[in-house]
Amino acid sequence: MLKIGLTGGIASGKSVVGSRLRELGAVLVDADALAREAVEPGSPGLAQVVNAFSSAVLTPDGHLDRPRLGALVFGYPDRLAVLNGIIHPLVRERAAALVAAAPAGAVVVQDIPLLVETGQGTHFHLVLVVDAPDTVRVERMVQHRHMTEADARSRMSAQATREDRLAAADVVLDNSGTKDELRDAVDRLWKFRLVPFAANLKEGRVAPRTGGPVIMTAQRDWPAQAGRLIARLQAVAPDEIMTLDHVGSTAVPGLDAKDVVDLQLGVHDMAAADRIAPLLAESGFPRWPGIVSDNPKPSHPDPADWVKRLHGSADPGRAVNVHVRIAGSAGWRFALCFRDWLRDDEAARADYLAEKRRVARRHVSDKSTAGYAADKESWFTGQAFPRMEAWAKRTGWQPPSGANAVPRTAQS
Repeated sequence: MLKIGLTGGIASGKSVVGSRLRELGAVLVDADALAREAVEPGSPGLAQVVNAFSSAVLTPDGHLDRPRLGALVFGYPDRLAVLNGIIHPLVRERAAALVAAAPAGAVVVQDIPLLVETGQGTHFHLVLVVDAPDTVRVERMVQHRHMTEADARSRMSAQATREDRLAAADVVLDNSGTKDELRDAVDRLWKFRLVPFAANLKEGRVAPRTGGPVIMTAQRDWPAQAGRLIARLQAVAPDEIMTLDHVGSTAVPGLDAKDVVDLQLGVHDMAAADRIAPLLAESGFPRWPGIVSDNPKPSHPDPADWVKRLHGSADPGRAVNVHVRIAGSAGWRFALCFRDWLRDDEAARADYLAEKRRVARRHVSDKSTAGYAADKESWFTGQAFPRMEAWAKRTGWQPPSGANAVPRTAQS
C-alpha cells in the first residue's frame, strides 16, 4: 500500500487535487470530512466541544454552528489548541480504520489540512503539497468565500507558513494557474510516479534505473531531501537503528553528482540489518538482491569489516541508496570520513569531481552505472584513501552521529 499525505494551505486547491486522485483510482481519506463526521449531532465529539465551549456553539436544531465556533477559536491559539485536542484524535482513529481497510496495492491518499502543523509527514511514503502564493489564496477567499481580507489572512496565520509546508514537501503541485492545469499535473504524477511506486512496493522491488552515469550540477535541496528521508527512516525501527546519515556526493555542498541520495544506516550487527529489511521495504526501500560488500581499503584489509546490505528506493521519482552497515565498522567510518574530508578540502573536491567526470565520459553509453562505480575504485584506493587518512589524523576527525558504537563481528 502506497501512503500519500496530501496537504496545502487554505484556498490552495487541495480539494481539487484530492478529488482528481480519487477519480483516478486512489482511496481518499478526507480529514475535513472526518472532522465533520466527528461532531455530528449525538456524537461524543460534539458533546466534548459543547463541554469546552458551551451550548452557544450549537444551532437551534442541535448541529454545530461552525461560523460561531470559528469566530471563537481563530485568532486565539489557546482555544484553537483545545478544539484540536478534541477533534484530531477522533479523526486519526477513524482515518486509521479506513486506511487499514484499503486493499493491498492501493494508493491511499490522506487529505490532511494540518499535516505539517501536527508533524505527520513521517507517516507517509510521500507528502504532496498543493501550493499557491499567499496573495492568490487571499484573493480566492475574498472572491469565492466572501471573507474580508483581514479574515482571510487570520485564517492563514492559524496554519503553517508557506515556507514550512514547502520544506515538508516531497512533491509540490503548483496551483497558481487554472484548475485544468492543476488536474493535468495530477494526472502526470499519477501515471509516472504514484502508480509505478505502488506497484514496486507491492512487488518489493527497487525502481528500475537505466542508463549510464549523468553528472548534474549540485542541487541546493539535496540535503533537505535527505533530511526528510532520514526522518522517515528513523521511525521504521528506532530500537535497531543506531545511526542515520546523509553520505556520498549529494551530502557535499557544491559538488556536482549523479542525482542519487545516499544514506548510511548504522546497526549493531548484520543480524539486525536482516531483521529490519522487511520494515525498510514496507517504508519504500526494498533490498537489492544478494550480499553486497564494499571493497576493502589498505589500512583495513579484512573483507568482513566491509560487509553491508544495500536497499534502494521503490519511488521512481527519487533515486535513493540506503547502505546498511555495522556502526563503527571500517566501511561505516569510511563513508562518513570521506564525506567530511570532501566538505573540508577544496582540492579534494576538485580532484574527485575531475575523476567522476573522467569516468562518466567512459561509461556514458552504458546501460547502468555499475561500470562507472567499479572504475572509480582505483582512485578511492590509490589516492583518496591515503589523503583522507592523513587529513583525519591531522584534524583529529571523529565520526559524528553516535559514532562510538562498538560493532560485533560482521556476518555475511
